[in-house]
Amino acid sequence: MDVNDREPATIGRQVRRARKLAGLTQHGLAQRANISVSLVRQVEQGRAPASPAFVAAAARALSVPATALMAQPYDIATPDDRRIHAIIPALRRELASYRLPPDGGVRPRSLTALTTAVEHASRLRHSATLDVLGAELPGLLAELRTMTHQTSGEERSRVFGLLAETYAAAGQVVWKLGYSDLSSLVTERVEWAAARSDDPLSMAAADFYRAGELIAAAEWSGALSYLDQARGRVSDRVGGDEAARAMVGVLHLKSGLAASRIGDAHVSDDHLAEARDLAEHVTPGSDHYRLAFDTDSVNIWSVGLAVERYDGTAAVERARSFVLSGSAPRERVGHHWIDLARAYQLHGDRDRSLATLQRAREISPQQTRYHPQVRETVVTLAEADRRRSDSLTRFARWAGITL
Repeated sequence: MDVNDREPATIGRQVRRARKLAGLTQHGLAQRANISVSLVRQVEQGRAPASPAFVAAAARALSVPATALMAQPYDIATPDDRRIHAIIPALRRELASYRLPPDGGVRPRSLTALTTAVEHASRLRHSATLDVLGAELPGLLAELRTMTHQTSGEERSRVFGLLAETYAAAGQVVWKLGYSDLSSLVTERVEWAAARSDDPLSMAAADFYRAGELIAAAEWSGALSYLDQARGRVSDRVGGDEAARAMVGVLHLKSGLAASRIGDAHVSDDHLAEARDLAEHVTPGSDHYRLAFDTDSVNIWSVGLAVERYDGTAAVERARSFVLSGSAPRERVGHHWIDLARAYQLHGDRDRSLATLQRAREISPQQTRYHPQVRETVVTLAEADRRRSDSLTRFARWAGITL
């Protein structure tokens, strides 16, 4: 047996294997990916967590999918895992069938009932209830697809708007479960439906998801340019339209993420400040186009943006400067605790890091179990502490992580 097969399944291990297959030294990979040799070395040795920026840059340099470095989708080990992943084939078929006319076997509900059903799906999305949401989506998408062939005019535009929102919910499921090919396909479907909704803000929401694809592919400068253009297309509506203010705000946050991935703290913080100003003029709990933008959201993003540039101390300080009001969706709050766990690890507080992961588990268990940064945090915590506390071992066992 190869000694590597007895090691924890870290991103660093996958990077090392891919680098050697590509015939690159650590220095060669660092040069191609524009990252430091010391960081490559630390990640490969499991002494430093691989951030999403590191993964994206390394994947681009090695010409492999980022999901290959993260070993996604993860092994389907338990009955619950099998049940959740079993939703993917039906969802894949419906995504492929998006332009097919109705076959007579689908009888859609009324537009009012479908609107209610889409709202329910969006609530499941915000709670990161992946199994229930994934099971509902194929049938709901089929109904909406059929309805596009049975309506016209303004009603048809509304159906396409609902379809774009439902595709976006599907995107959350496939992304969180690690199906990157489907995630890209979903983004195309969101754009396709939004363009037919005759709603500029729906199209701006599609731009938000497209920028996410660019960022995940390490096309960070391109994402910044793309997002600038997206904001420009709706900026004239900001003055009298809260939904437009919220949309421009989330687009600024996404720009902040792209800038953080580049390592440009100044530009990232400028976009964060713009978003914060807009959030002051948005109703708490705002969820326009299911993008959940308000002051809570900005505070949550502020922590994540600092973590993305490996500044754990700044992230911890930012988290200490606010108390969430409770307006943010459970999915967003769970993600906040995942980011904060990464921040505590970078800050050197391993005990707080694990305790914070436990908090994420309590709030959003399915999201936490399948999140690659949770796995990366756990295995690098274990590498730093060979004694591996009982609490760390129990958490790893729950998440299906081999230490």
